Amino acid sequence: MRNALPGIRLAKRTDAMNPAIVWLIRVGSIILALLIGSILLAALGYSPVDTFATIVKGATGTPVYIRQTIKIAIPLLGCALAIAPCFKMRFWNIGAEGQITAGAVGATFFALNFADSMSPYLLLPIMCISAIVCGGIWALIPGFFKAKWNTNETLFTLMMNYIIIGIVRWLQGGPWENNGPGGKGSQKIAMFGDAAKLPTVFGIHCGWIIVIVLTVVMYVYMNHTKQGFEIAVIGDSANTARYAGMNVGRIMMRTMFISGAISGLVGFIIVSGADHTLTAEVAGGVGFTAITVAWLAQLNPFAMIIIASLLAILEKGALTAYRQLNVPATIAEILTGFILLCMLGCEFFVNYKLSVHRRKEG
Repeated sequence: MRNALPGIRLAKRTDAMNPAIVWLIRVGSIILALLIGSILLAALGYSPVDTFATIVKGATGTPVYIRQTIKIAIPLLGCALAIAPCFKMRFWNIGAEGQITAGAVGATFFALNFADSMSPYLLLPIMCISAIVCGGIWALIPGFFKAKWNTNETLFTLMMNYIIIGIVRWLQGGPWENNGPGGKGSQKIAMFGDAAKLPTVFGIHCGWIIVIVLTVVMYVYMNHTKQGFEIAVIGDSANTARYAGMNVGRIMMRTMFISGAISGLVGFIIVSGADHTLTAEVAGGVGFTAITVAWLAQLNPFAMIIIASLLAILEKGALTAYRQLNVPATIAEILTGFILLCMLGCEFFVNYKLSVHRRKEG
């Protein structure tokens, strides 16, 4: 005799969920993450209401705060746009941090050597092009090895980060060290001249205009061009792409160059618009945080604007909460981690479903 026993089965959804319901689930996961963060704050002895109110006020309370928040969001959005095509292709580019730095090095070379002899109308475009080329080449190296010998792109791109950071440290204490009055032995690179600085628009360097335009361009590129279609096909199945006659290796290298080029552009924006000099920490972790932005936005360029703004508000507001309420400044990173964890959980239920069935047992 067989007895029917309950069982749970995990299966991939064969029918797509309503997009409105999917986004409702994602918004709900963010709210859940904030609730978990509130519990943590309460356990540490802080008022969640006061903390979140201070974070929002510290990021958006005054025009100065808003400008500072936008400056944080600019490189986050730009770098997320850079890695999006790679991730859509299932090429895990973890080297945006190094590609930003490589682009910053390319821009700094011209800023240090030609700022006094060139007009900004000529110098800034040259710096931009140099940054794009340097960032693209730095990303092309692991792309070439992946296409040629199928190396592990995650480890390769991560390794490239440390190489370029080491090069910048050498430049800081060597060829590019500030040799002006009091500069020798400083391990610092001189500040840029005025000709090498991006102009401001509404009190913010014009990098925000660049990334907004880039958002539109990347949306069109990924969704309405032949190259974007090829990237999507390879992401679904590289073997299918080969069967369809696509040169997968060439497409990988091309996509990596584009990704690195955009990251290099972000490096140019940072050194020319925000820092006005080059340091080994020029990327400031943006290359890794941008992975969170791209993933939470589901590689949608317009959704990245919202996610990058949210994380910028958390980062800027957390500093204010630290100064005013003595809340740990790392609370922004903790909340970001909770948001990512909850988003990953919600994506599981978006793509899979649990069903209870009865199985027979002898």
